[in-house]
Amino acid sequence: SPRWLVTQGRVEEAEAIVRNIEDTVKLSEGLPSLPEPEGSLTLSPRTHSGFATVARELLRTYPTRTVLGLSLMVSQSFLYNAIFFTFAIVLEKFYAVPAGRVGLYIIPFAVVNFLGPLLLGRFFDTVGRKPMIALTYGLSGILLAVTGYLFSQGYLTAVTQTVAWSAVFFFASAGASSAYLTVSEIFPMEIRAMAIALFFVVAQGAATVAPWLFGALIEASPMGVLYSNLIGAGLMMAGAVAAMVFGVKAERQALEHVASPLSARNDREV
Repeated sequence: SPRWLVTQGRVEEAEAIVRNIEDTVKLSEGLPSLPEPEGSLTLSPRTHSGFATVARELLRTYPTRTVLGLSLMVSQSFLYNAIFFTFAIVLEKFYAVPAGRVGLYIIPFAVVNFLGPLLLGRFFDTVGRKPMIALTYGLSGILLAVTGYLFSQGYLTAVTQTVAWSAVFFFASAGASSAYLTVSEIFPMEIRAMAIALFFVVAQGAATVAPWLFGALIEASPMGVLYSNLIGAGLMMAGAVAAMVFGVKAERQALEHVASPLSARNDREV
């Protein structure tokens, strides 16, 4: 990343990369020149950003963004772990699907998880981060609750259960992708990698409870499927609310405008 190279004092390497990108664009677009960059930013190179710096930025400088990142990451991790680890149990226990055929039901599920980000991803730039994150999280929560209700009433078969969960994860997969996108762009560039790693560890740690909890609910009674779906739906709705309240309008913005680099704050160097 040219940005990162500049913060490390490796200006010549950064300029060479940018120059190569500009030459490639001019050649492919048939342009004699490109518009001059707008604005400027003075940076003081930093060798590293320690844990104290990361903690300060997350907890003191950007507390609401930290709440947003944790809300999105934990809710989607909880949902994915819960459904994926109990998918086979539900099919075998309530629909008498042979264990050897469960994989066939996972195939369309996996395809939809691929199509969600592929088809909806561009709208996070055109429509906007906040509305699309809230929409994908909110819709997946609503659809999951509806799926739980339909199951509790005996309206679903193995096929329609898979279709219903696939509809949920069409939106949830795009929302989950946006969670990683969000935490990768709303903090200063020097600590983004650490922030992503921290949020991922916390989210996965919290989500380890999901398979055990949902599995226990499902084994206890058929209503456990409804209860587990409602828990997952509630978490996704909480993520939608967090996006609406704390979301950052980062679409079509320079990363430096979304979060000022630490290297640009000479008076706050650690």
